[in-house]
Amino acid sequence: MDILSYFQLNFIEFVFVVIVVFIASIIRGFNGFGFSATCISGFSFILPAIEIVPIILILEVLISIFMIPYIWKKIDWNFVLKILIGILLGSPVGLFLLKYLDSEITHLSVCIIIIFFSFLLMQGYSNQNINNNSGKFFTGIISGTLNGLTTLGGMPVALFLLVTNIQPAIIRASLAALFFLTDIYAFILSFFANIVDMTTIYRTIPLVIILPIGVFIGDKFFIKSKEETYRKVVFYFLIIVSIIGIIRIMNVI
Repeated sequence: MDILSYFQLNFIEFVFVVIVVFIASIIRGFNGFGFSATCISGFSFILPAIEIVPIILILEVLISIFMIPYIWKKIDWNFVLKILIGILLGSPVGLFLLKYLDSEITHLSVCIIIIFFSFLLMQGYSNQNINNNSGKFFTGIISGTLNGLTTLGGMPVALFLLVTNIQPAIIRASLAALFFLTDIYAFILSFFANIVDMTTIYRTIPLVIILPIGVFIGDKFFIKSKEETYRKVVFYFLIIVSIIGIIRIMNVI
């Protein structure tokens, strides 16, 4: 059986998937996050959502592993653990609210809020007062709730780190470590829920080789970038992903 038969794609579509994963890997290597958002934005043109999520979940775990040598010494474990506790508590809340709230409207609202705060932060706004245990835990709760409700849980965490003016190297490392732990948790749950199976794993194999290359390139860009450049790239990324989300939702509504 050839590679394309696993993906049920033609050659052009497969090349498109490879390109999307490569770009997403570079973004992850530079930002410390954004792999899933980039892949979802690209894959949604050719694959149904039910097939996209399991593939991205496996790739997320693997790309986090490839990032470890680049980030290990810069991880703020206090931040990671406080946020993680909040996420674990908030995720069930988001899933519960999913029964009562329109996920598309909520998704749209979150995208608009993300754009607003991104532009605000680009003007130089910062707030060191929220960089405490309560602020981290509360951010984790929001992140977990939004993740269960809209799958946009990573954006509030990125905004929290940016608003507190933490050094980019610590932001990138801490985000990558946090998402690695949450992805492992999600992968285990998905595997036992039969969302991820051996067929899904086979479909990711041809894409794995792309991940360390993209991370390596992204890391080189990060090393050469200034702190201001890093922040601007993250802001623009958040804005672009949010705009794409708004366009997609408006088409659905």
